[in-house]
Amino acid sequence: MRAAILREYRAPLQIETAPDPACPEDGVVLKVLACGVCRSDWHAWTGEHPRVKPGAILGHEYCGEVVEAGPRAGWAAGEVVVAPFLVSCGQCPACRAGQEHTCPDMVYPGLGAPGAFADYVAVPRAAQNLHRLPDFLDPVTAAGLGCRVMTAYHALTDRAALAPGEWLAIHGTGGVGLAALLIGRAMGARVVAVDVVDEKLDFARAHGAEAAVNARGPDAVERIREITGGGAHVSVEAVGIEPTLNASLACLRPLGRHVQCGMPIGHTARMEIDLNAVFMKNLALYGSKGMPAHRYPSLFSLIAGGAVDFAPMIGQRIDLAGVSDALAAFDGPTAPGVPVMTGTGA
Repeated sequence: MRAAILREYRAPLQIETAPDPACPEDGVVLKVLACGVCRSDWHAWTGEHPRVKPGAILGHEYCGEVVEAGPRAGWAAGEVVVAPFLVSCGQCPACRAGQEHTCPDMVYPGLGAPGAFADYVAVPRAAQNLHRLPDFLDPVTAAGLGCRVMTAYHALTDRAALAPGEWLAIHGTGGVGLAALLIGRAMGARVVAVDVVDEKLDFARAHGAEAAVNARGPDAVERIREITGGGAHVSVEAVGIEPTLNASLACLRPLGRHVQCGMPIGHTARMEIDLNAVFMKNLALYGSKGMPAHRYPSLFSLIAGGAVDFAPMIGQRIDLAGVSDALAAFDGPTAPGVPVMTGTGA
């Protein structure tokens, strides 16, 4: 098969012929129909992801058609499926408690195991992790949802318990932030988008943000407090860096809830935060990584009912050869929407 292989950090991925993946007994081999390009892939490409070494095939936001199924897979050839980027074991206490996204024996295709920037990808533990692609979703949109929508949905529902009428501040309107905007509006929240790119702020306004604040401007936090009448009820940090983390804490009203969705890793794994603000305002801090696989039907029902349209998530369609440029683009401010690989170009 053709695959884009990481041979050197921060260098273009090499398009090579690689062995077709073997089918796990409890899993499937998918023909990749689409795969999102995510900031997590960028972290791996830069060398800051501890599980990713040269020789890896990245790509963890995929939708594919089953071309081979193991005897314990629970799927058949020809079925089109989506998968969480966290492939849980289904057997441990966390999985049995419905917290599959915290499984201690996780498999990460694309972030430790061979991923989907290729013609084919193998996915183990298929019965408890894969979900059939609904008729109302196409593969490109499904791949664009990827870890961003899952993380944002989990952040606003299971973590922050966002309520209708509450103010939601979103710091960073990339993939996760845009997903949080669309989901937050569907949940009845009033949204303030915060970014440093005016084009993204205009895009956020066009897709439901009640207000937008450029974080480079003077007194950006005070502007959020003014807009929200004393501070946001919930604030999502969707970048993973110290300035936006502290801005998120600062813009909250007393008893507000901060949700960390941006991934702190490598040189950002440890940050200095304003803990006094947490203490004085009685704030709650949550983390949100992924989503339990059993929550897919709930997310799909939100889409099927017309409450949210994720089409604005898709910013650019590329082939396998375009993945390297998409990764390099994360070095600077990016345009609205997320890039999705829609074919290998074979």
